[in-house]
Amino acid sequence: MRHNYLDNTPMEKARSEYLSFLSASEYTYKTEKIPSQSASGRVLAEAVYASICSPHYNASAMDGIAVKAKDTYGASESRPVILAAEQYEVVDTGDPVPDGYDSVVMVEDVTELGDGRVSILSAHHPWQNIRQVGEDICMGDMIAPSFTEITPSLCGAFLAGGVLEVKVIKKPVVGIIPTGDEIVSPVAAPGKGEIIEFNSAIFSSMLRQWGAEAKTYDIVKDKKELLRAALEKAVNECDAVLVLAGSSAGRDDYTSSVIASIGQVVFHGIAVKPGKPAVLGAVGNVPVVGLPGYPVSAIVIMDEIVKATVSLWYREKGKKEATVRAVLGKRVVSSLKYQEYIRVSLGKVGDTLAAVPLGRGAGVITSFTKADGILVVPQNSEGYEAGQQVEIKLLKDLSQIENSLIVTGSHDPLIDELSDMLKRKDSSSYITSSHVGSMGAISALKNSQAHLGCIHLLDTETGEYNESYVKKYFPEGGVRLVKGVGRVQGLMVKKGNPLGIKAFADIVKGRYVNRQIGSGTRILCDYLLNKNGIDKAEVDGYRNEEFTHTAVAAIIAAGNADCGLGIYSAAKMYDLDFIEICVEEYDVLISEKAYGTSQVQAFLDVMKSGEFKERLMQMGGYTLG
Repeated sequence: MRHNYLDNTPMEKARSEYLSFLSASEYTYKTEKIPSQSASGRVLAEAVYASICSPHYNASAMDGIAVKAKDTYGASESRPVILAAEQYEVVDTGDPVPDGYDSVVMVEDVTELGDGRVSILSAHHPWQNIRQVGEDICMGDMIAPSFTEITPSLCGAFLAGGVLEVKVIKKPVVGIIPTGDEIVSPVAAPGKGEIIEFNSAIFSSMLRQWGAEAKTYDIVKDKKELLRAALEKAVNECDAVLVLAGSSAGRDDYTSSVIASIGQVVFHGIAVKPGKPAVLGAVGNVPVVGLPGYPVSAIVIMDEIVKATVSLWYREKGKKEATVRAVLGKRVVSSLKYQEYIRVSLGKVGDTLAAVPLGRGAGVITSFTKADGILVVPQNSEGYEAGQQVEIKLLKDLSQIENSLIVTGSHDPLIDELSDMLKRKDSSSYITSSHVGSMGAISALKNSQAHLGCIHLLDTETGEYNESYVKKYFPEGGVRLVKGVGRVQGLMVKKGNPLGIKAFADIVKGRYVNRQIGSGTRILCDYLLNKNGIDKAEVDGYRNEEFTHTAVAAIIAAGNADCGLGIYSAAKMYDLDFIEICVEEYDVLISEKAYGTSQVQAFLDVMKSGEFKERLMQMGGYTLG
């Protein structure tokens, strides 16, 4: 096949043709023999046949007495049959039935008369209450065919059939080669310009879930000859190889050319977003996949290509992924050029299963940790509208999703603390949170996409918080406003306050970092700008937007901005100086339909607890009414 350099091959075509290429190149499984009792979860390499019968003798199925069935004929409650001692033998469940006997009478149906005699009240037919030879398994029976996944019960069946060892497909060993001059092994405090290598940990875990073994090699610097040497070593030791990063077309991206130099590149460039610059190739019959460096891009290729490659090893067609239909929470716009994979959070509010898109950056690994599902937008589609029903591939169990409490709105670290406290109180509790700003919370509740939202919306005319917005956007009711906490808002600045910022008007002295449109902090910012007679154009960084208080704090701490509005607890977390501006009301807006549910009531109970108050005091910058 030709080498497509950064082509735009549709995913289905790339996957199908790559698997066909591997099959033709004799990419095939290896086998090993393992003890039957430890074979659960493995896949049979060949059919298994019983070497003995089970049971291999006539066994009593009951505690009682072994008798000759003909001796019991005519017995009834009105005319019991009396047997002498020499006409029966006492047996327990599992005992061999003595020669000459062909039936067992349960002990409950036997009455001892003395002198060894017994009375029975019902006739028994031949082989009643006896497990005859081969009742379960007969010698020569096939217990399981080839390529069957071994279950715990099959392990028992193998042993019952006298099979002490089974031949299984050996788990494929997949080599992982991390690359990059900037990549370093995990450390607590990486230096400037150093990026912790964590992709191999993600992919190793994914491989283990799919039945493969991972073998991670040392990090390879961006030198072509080093990568070639590492790849030559890996293909000789492994059944498949993943090369991390270097798959694009940049100055130091050598993966494609190195694979081509010792093997073959089948595809380079897939029409998916994220994940486009993947390389699909092989050295001999060993698949080699070049994964993009960004983790989310790489996870897409792992799920769509590498997983299918492992399934091919096991001669599986791949299990159908669980999907659900959900209502899309906001509009999704997509490029016509790619099949796009969008992470979503899911939650059931009333009878509606809602899907809310998460961050779409290829490097935003936390969007995958928080995702409940994947929305696939086909190539040549511009996307979907808010309120449209869409199909979601599930990443979590649906029962967990349906039992989750959906919390949205204004960001505050106290939501994470509440989530932890709820989880410690009841391990079956789940909170799904998204930071969409206070106005985003109002929108979500109006559209039945959340159970509750946290808001701190300043009425610039009255100076009051939240109540006027509830009246305006919910004139017919349908929600409850529950008082939350007071929290201190102010300007966060570098330690030592090098620019001498003393009041909000001083933000014009340096670079500002703002919050997103619709957030309560953004509304406060605009109010203070107007109050101080400052034009937005005078603020360097006004359009530099972040979605959380901690993101604002992190940017200031890194020196990418000089100041930004935020809460005291975030400033404390990043050891920043803080100029207090106001104490605002951070309240909880709850859907009336959800208010009486156990999840919401548990949330409110935790909010009232002494432990929550104690945690707030440790964080700093909060007051409780």
